[in-house]
Amino acid sequence: MNPILFSIGKIKITYYGLMYAISFILGIELGKRYGKQKGISSDTIENYAFAAMISGLIGGRLYYVLFNLDYYINYPADIIAVWKGGMAIHGGILGGIIGTCIYGFIKKINPLLLADIAAPSLLLGQAIGRIGNFMNGEIYGVPTFTPFKVIFTLKPKFYEWYSYYLSLPFSEKMNFKEKVPWGIVFPESSPAGSEFPNMALHPAMFYELILNLIGFLFIWFFLKNKKYADGTIACSYIIIYSIIRIFVSFFRAEDLMFFDIRAPHLISIILIVVSIMVIKIINRKN
Repeated sequence: MNPILFSIGKIKITYYGLMYAISFILGIELGKRYGKQKGISSDTIENYAFAAMISGLIGGRLYYVLFNLDYYINYPADIIAVWKGGMAIHGGILGGIIGTCIYGFIKKINPLLLADIAAPSLLLGQAIGRIGNFMNGEIYGVPTFTPFKVIFTLKPKFYEWYSYYLSLPFSEKMNFKEKVPWGIVFPESSPAGSEFPNMALHPAMFYELILNLIGFLFIWFFLKNKKYADGTIACSYIIIYSIIRIFVSFFRAEDLMFFDIRAPHLISIILIVVSIMVIKIINRKN
């Protein structure tokens, strides 16, 4: 696993950047197709895609900074240092929603309709982007030999168990590993390898990739062809992704925390409840 695809002099092309470039191009093309069905021009979709991308990036960064405020208070210059990493998908979703509302207001287009057009592309893009995360060794899971009763509890409990594991003699550690011959060992130069050197980890990024792809296919080939009020597809995307994230977060080792609760669990539950309420309201009015 190497995050660099190839280099030309001092210019480095990364897998992460390539995957998100592919996601953006495919997303625009899908958006144009969907927009055409809704009577929205290709130029409008392209401009909207750039506006939503920028607002999503800003939202994702601010969300991450807020949940790591202790660090960024001491190092404020790093707030804009996005090349060092530090983005959060829930922040990106919230930022994208704000950008959609602003763009819809300026262009006098229903933001709910714009959000519907963007939803399938977002889920497909998130699936493709996880390949870049794999090559970077990020969005990684806990060691595969971790007992399930530890995984499916609060995150701090996992690190208590991990400290216990590190204190065991070498022979007993090997007994743990031999019970579950599954997972991926990441290079020590990656975030995953630096935290868990020479350990097979749950490939949480691939769990999410597969589930995101299934969610995209469900929206694109089933939900999109049904007649619902504008905004239903977007809310369905939020519900589907939130369910995916709740599941995958059980296996992730680097989730942001809100006190002793995984932040993705808390935010996902809130988004699911709000999205269900919005679906009921807009379809009742329709």
